[in-house]
Amino acid sequence: MTIYPREESFSLDWPEPASRFLRDERAAAPKLPLEEVFGSKWAQWITAAAEAKSSLPDYVVAALLAVAGSLIGNTRWVSPWAGWSEPPILWTIAIGLPSSGKSPGLDAVLAPQRKAEREMRKSAEGELAQWREAAEIAKIAESTWKEATKAAIKDGSTPPERPDAANPGQEPFLPRLCVADGTVERLAVILEKQARGTLAARDELAGWLQGMTRYSGGGSDRPFWLEAYGGRAYTVERMGRDPVYIDRLSIGVVGGIQPDKLNGLLMNSDDDGLLARFTPIWPDPVPIKRPQSTPDDAFIERAINRLLSLRMVTDEFDVTRPWLIPFTEEARDRLDTLRSYVRDLEAQADGLLLSYIGKLPGMTIRLALVLSYLDWATGIDEEAHQVSAEEFDRAAMFIKSYALPMAQRAYATASLSKTERAARRLVAVIRDLGWERFTSREVLRLDRSGLATAGDLNPVIKALEEGDIVRMIEQPASPNGGRRSRLYIVNPVIHQAGT
Repeated sequence: MTIYPREESFSLDWPEPASRFLRDERAAAPKLPLEEVFGSKWAQWITAAAEAKSSLPDYVVAALLAVAGSLIGNTRWVSPWAGWSEPPILWTIAIGLPSSGKSPGLDAVLAPQRKAEREMRKSAEGELAQWREAAEIAKIAESTWKEATKAAIKDGSTPPERPDAANPGQEPFLPRLCVADGTVERLAVILEKQARGTLAARDELAGWLQGMTRYSGGGSDRPFWLEAYGGRAYTVERMGRDPVYIDRLSIGVVGGIQPDKLNGLLMNSDDDGLLARFTPIWPDPVPIKRPQSTPDDAFIERAINRLLSLRMVTDEFDVTRPWLIPFTEEARDRLDTLRSYVRDLEAQADGLLLSYIGKLPGMTIRLALVLSYLDWATGIDEEAHQVSAEEFDRAAMFIKSYALPMAQRAYATASLSKTERAARRLVAVIRDLGWERFTSREVLRLDRSGLATAGDLNPVIKALEEGDIVRMIEQPASPNGGRRSRLYIVNPVIHQAGT
């Protein structure tokens, strides 16, 4: 049994505790600038869809951005000036507890996309059935032609020309607008045949991200996914089969994750830029209420089908490529202002947040293109031929007032040292359990992450002592001998409301 000193020993004068250990690591969620960024038509649909799904508009937006970007895909890229071009690919991650409505919110956009894919596949399946019939005839024609050729060679006559019926043509491809799971090799085959790109939609991203280092060939999938965000050329080598060459590797990504699993990833993941490609969306929960309106299903279906009507262009060299959408001169000026803003932010950040901030200019010009085509998808007659200053301003508003604060909220843990993260965790334990004093052994028994061993705990206690959060006091020797557990008293200020 632990022997505590008399209560008078705790009546000490304490200096003000270091505030950095008392702050909540998670900032408040920013307000979604829905109508200001997306316009009234989309704002109305997003709000109604979220309400019908008992979700939040933020989660619907997470899916809308990733889906729209993947549907535009390689048909249109954005180029603020010569030498800089970006695909409209956006990666979003919906963060929340299991009851937060992440999956229903994402499904508000993913379900209409899957419906569009089913319709496309029905048409392609009819073409595939006809091709298979032609392929059977082609086999017979090919065999007959070969036999006739052999006979002609044998008797010295002119071999017959190969008949047209021996060539069934290229096998029709069944479109895949959304892939829930699949190996890198399978995705490579899809993208080889579907030049516009595709979307990877996963209900739970944690397992996918954790398994990124597992690969049957002994390598890692991370290089593939790092390139999938940028739309660059990529070659997938396959054991025993021909390699697959992809001109523009463009895959959107969207999915959900729980906060504790995200924290685990942040603490254990390499900072190679993969997580920094995601725009995290983590809204505060709202009271549950019964839906008062029904979303317009026809609206989202028309928008998706219109985006699907976009096609890549063929240049003067007969090469199929994206149509590059340039910036107006005024939009370029706005971009220069944003780049200066980002440069200032970088000087104050580090770790994962620094990586995320460095990608903001590229994210913003991608978003500006997506917003332009979301406008067009609502029924505007003419497709935009330039990204205007107004479209860029809307994208910059979303990035500066929403996406960046969300990243600061979600990635805050990754910006702290391991010791400081554990120190904040111990302060939270002290508050939750109402400890006025505790021993090191009592902390170790809790078996909390970052506090489970003496090696973990010692630097944490030292940091809290230096921050005037706790203070070690001498204990009398144990009558039974043995090693004494260290006893600490707690600065009473940390239990006061508002600290």
